[in-house]
Amino acid sequence: MHNSFTSSLPFKLIVALVLGVLIGLGLSAIEGTMICNALLNIIVTVRFISGQFINFCVPLIIIGFIAPSITRLGAHASRMLILAYVSSIGAALAATFAGYSILPFLNIVSDVEDLKSLPPLVFALAIPQIMPVMSALFLSITVGLAAAWNRSKYVINILEEFQKIVLSIVTKFLIPVLPALIGTTFCSLAYEGSITKQFPVFIAIILIVIVGHYLWMALLYFIAGVYSGKNPFYIIGNYGPAYMTAIGTMSSAATLSVALECARKSEPPLRDDIVNFGIPLFANIHLCGSVMTETFFVMAVSKILYGVYPSLGSMLLFCALLGVFAIGAPGVPGGTVMASLGLVTGVLGFDASGTALILTIFALQDSFGTACNVTSDGALTLILTGYAEKHKIEHADLGNLLA
Repeated sequence: MHNSFTSSLPFKLIVALVLGVLIGLGLSAIEGTMICNALLNIIVTVRFISGQFINFCVPLIIIGFIAPSITRLGAHASRMLILAYVSSIGAALAATFAGYSILPFLNIVSDVEDLKSLPPLVFALAIPQIMPVMSALFLSITVGLAAAWNRSKYVINILEEFQKIVLSIVTKFLIPVLPALIGTTFCSLAYEGSITKQFPVFIAIILIVIVGHYLWMALLYFIAGVYSGKNPFYIIGNYGPAYMTAIGTMSSAATLSVALECARKSEPPLRDDIVNFGIPLFANIHLCGSVMTETFFVMAVSKILYGVYPSLGSMLLFCALLGVFAIGAPGVPGGTVMASLGLVTGVLGFDASGTALILTIFALQDSFGTACNVTSDGALTLILTGYAEKHKIEHADLGNLLA
């Protein structure tokens, strides 16, 4: 467990954050010296190039993960996918409402007065994207829908293969570059002096999001209990080991075996046949905790860096698309925010600094978001159980549940 955590992406990002802040504060103390100027030149250059590379990957990520997820939605428009999407978009809308309601009271300082200036770039390696972000998004949606409607197996297989290629790009190239972007970004912020002003805000928004996870889980289990007519507290009482395992592993896949065991202990009220296929599928497509986290964080970071909150229209579009992006998110740490970088940059207009902040604070609470995802699966499984009983769907007729 210890070795796997120290080699995980969240741990590496936290280390990069701490080192970046310490180096930035150190450079601030020796401002104006030759060593300071030389190191700052390197830092801003590395930050620019790593940001360019990540921006280059964004259209590839959108096409690689969104188009195949659209084909799956079209070809398998099951009630399970609909439940997962409704839960995710509901969590996103709730986080949006909370953002507009709570963030103005956190006294976020977004002015840049008295901040130190960074030196200009020594070497600017521009890496243009193969297409604009919004073009990649609409290409993914239109091609995915058309392939699903026409049942184009050849195109669907190509999209599935391309997804595997993009996942390799993400895991082998993009993820190793992320610590460099995070470290240099926080080093720059610490040198400028803004990080010390915003640190209490970072802690506050993380705590608010964790409370939001609990409220959303409570709402889902309440709805499930009312709909199914069964006591949801029995299921919640059995899900403790899965919740703690998710916090430790930060992975729904790694927690799956424990989650299955917890769900099976809840039979009844859950049905064993629905548990056997529902829990594994929800572990891959139901990411309400991660969606809620990212939605609240983008609003806070927008205010911190750019001085304004995203418009309501932009946030509604962001929420609607984020639900789809979450279903197609890759199975890597921070997969939801990784898959939705195109939304962060294209819909909300974030630059490399904004992307770096989102990735970092997301990683800091990733374990709690994963725990919310896993624990909430029990509520959706209870809803499916209630649906099967209301419509008298027997064990042998489970295909009707997926129609």
